[in-house]
Amino acid sequence: MSSIPLQRTLAIASLVYAATLWGLVWYPYRLLDQAGVGGIASGFFTYATPLLLLGWLHVRALRAARGHWLWLSALGLAAGWTNLAYVLAVLEGEVVRVLLLFYLSPLWTVLFARFLLHEKLNRAGWAVMALAAGGALVMLWQPGEWPLPSHRAEWLGLSAGVMFAASNVISRHLDGVAEGAKSVSVWAGVAVLALIGLALRPAELDFMAAAASGTWLLLIGLGLAIGSMTYAVQYGLARVPANQAIVIFLFELVVAAIAAYFLSDERMGVQEWVGAAMIVTASLFSGRMEDDQLKEARHV
Repeated sequence: MSSIPLQRTLAIASLVYAATLWGLVWYPYRLLDQAGVGGIASGFFTYATPLLLLGWLHVRALRAARGHWLWLSALGLAAGWTNLAYVLAVLEGEVVRVLLLFYLSPLWTVLFARFLLHEKLNRAGWAVMALAAGGALVMLWQPGEWPLPSHRAEWLGLSAGVMFAASNVISRHLDGVAEGAKSVSVWAGVAVLALIGLALRPAELDFMAAAASGTWLLLIGLGLAIGSMTYAVQYGLARVPANQAIVIFLFELVVAAIAAYFLSDERMGVQEWVGAAMIVTASLFSGRMEDDQLKEARHV
């Protein structure tokens, strides 16, 4: 019995660790970009690293999940676009604005859960959608213009959030599949999409001819950190209620805002803070709604 509180503590610590690193990971990607490693290339190497070094540990789990190959592939592609688009977005845009658009994911989660899992859209679902959409409108509104993302980085952040929501719903559908199999799917998904991107933009590999050893060490180190984050997220989500997990994940916004202020001199205005508050509230309601749905399912 004493191991249960310990497991819960470790699960919470795992999610805090993942949220903290995700709030900071944009900075080493920018350092790599300054060293001549483009976003697609750095995305490939940092996700191929855990795939090659750690993927073999989960061969048995992948074999056990062979009846779910289609959904695991869908998870890989959705999570692959989430992570690759996030990397490209934080290289080009303001970190906090990108993350706020990313955290519109509760809006998309409600819609995906309705159409893929056939979950009913109740009042809480409508409230989440209205809050998330309203927060985006407030943040993006400019006089005389449509309240839409203004450049590619913001569109990438928005699309990353859409795919993040899709990957969460697919992961929920894959309940019972080993965490290792899901982790390998995520790494492989990013690597495959990045390979396609490199085929279209092969010049991004030119850095390899003259890259310093420090650049390679940063790529490998960042790849291992991402691998550890993937494990941490899978471990934590399997042991922490949804409403508590979403609160912990939102810590990423705090870390990113502080880091962006000190490392890149980025600041948010009043309008952005109001929109952020609405989006964060929607995320909190989304977590509570998912937790209530799980409780209802247990009593059916």
